[in-house]
Amino acid sequence: MDLFEKLRNNLGPIGSPARDFNGHHYFAFPKLEGELGPHMRFQGKDVLNWSLNNYLGLGNHPDIRKADADAAAEWGLAYPMGARMMSGNSDLHEQFEKELAQFVGKEDSFLLNYGYQGVMSAIEAIVDHRDVIVYDAECHACLIDGIRLHKAKMGEYYKFNHNDMASLEKNLQRATKLANEKGGAILVITEGVFGMSGKVGSLDEIVALKEKYDFKLLVDDAHGFGTMGPTGAGVGEMLGCQDGIDLYFSTFAKSMAAIGAFIAGDHDIIMYLKYNMRSQTYAKALPMPYVVGGLKRLEMIRNSSEFRDKLWTNVRALQSGLRERGFNIGDTTSPVTPVLLQNIQGGIPEITGIIRDLRENLGIFCSIVVYPVVPKEIVMLRIIPTAAHTLDDVQRTLEAFSQVAEKIKDGTYRGKGPVVSPKELEVSAESAAE
Repeated sequence: MDLFEKLRNNLGPIGSPARDFNGHHYFAFPKLEGELGPHMRFQGKDVLNWSLNNYLGLGNHPDIRKADADAAAEWGLAYPMGARMMSGNSDLHEQFEKELAQFVGKEDSFLLNYGYQGVMSAIEAIVDHRDVIVYDAECHACLIDGIRLHKAKMGEYYKFNHNDMASLEKNLQRATKLANEKGGAILVITEGVFGMSGKVGSLDEIVALKEKYDFKLLVDDAHGFGTMGPTGAGVGEMLGCQDGIDLYFSTFAKSMAAIGAFIAGDHDIIMYLKYNMRSQTYAKALPMPYVVGGLKRLEMIRNSSEFRDKLWTNVRALQSGLRERGFNIGDTTSPVTPVLLQNIQGGIPEITGIIRDLRENLGIFCSIVVYPVVPKEIVMLRIIPTAAHTLDDVQRTLEAFSQVAEKIKDGTYRGKGPVVSPKELEVSAESAAE
């Protein structure tokens, strides 16, 4: 078989429906235009945008824009050249690492070029074939891919049911037995805020299990950094268990509205990672404008609660309004706001009809999430409130969703084309995955 032939007509479980329903550039890979923020343009129309993880509204803040522009003018995008270990280090990189560590209450931190590759590489560096990973079933894809790297080294792993401490303890017992047999150790991996459901990880309960079991804890707090806790230092701070998190990871792609990431922990462990993370050892250092701009972002997050307060004002108004209107937004206790539509009888045509109505007629742009990211019987409309939104934006959106609810109820969105049943969608997705 020709290697590429099996790929030409199979875009996978996510890509195939997008292709089949002409969704490329509309439902997938859309192009938003205009100034970054709540009000942008999509395919020539003004839309109220709820699809950016720009939680604190820093992405287009004038002070941030100036800091980024000044840093680019002073340093350019090339400096420093080379990997950090060889020729790409600087005082500003190390200053940024020191300030990040202090902010999240750790001894030291390590700047990473990208979040996804960074945390994958961290997992691969931390554990070897003798060690056992125990991870939450709803961990992000970057964590799963890090676990796959562990598997490739013949390492063992166990999955516990999402936020289920009884399941975690059962798997810790299994992992302890196996680790003792192999002469290894245990790494537990979970998240501070789960990015699809908005649920907060049970970090305090996991840390409490350290009294019974010997393990280290790695937390991906990408959605919690800057948004959760009294100072914005994340879910560990909010739950009073930050000291029990052995490795704290976050990307800059959310609250910091930038590129890059960091991992923080004990100084000795961070030094080990600096010399053993392949994604950093063999990659160019984070360019100076991102470092200088990152320092400015951290300063603004650290020195003022204004952005976080405004974010939570919008979050509470939006989430309470959706619940009052009968929408299921799950158990979110974070800014992530999933609107869960279940048992959509009209299949993909009805789903696409809902999204088109929101975007074309109601001027609301939010992300649509389908299987395999969420269970097969659910369609999720994912709304991300930010500090840049206003309460008027919230009210307009609630009114639009009320209209959508009525149209779903009376069947307006059905019969807009060949109906694909949920069962057919399930079979199609499974076939594409094969």
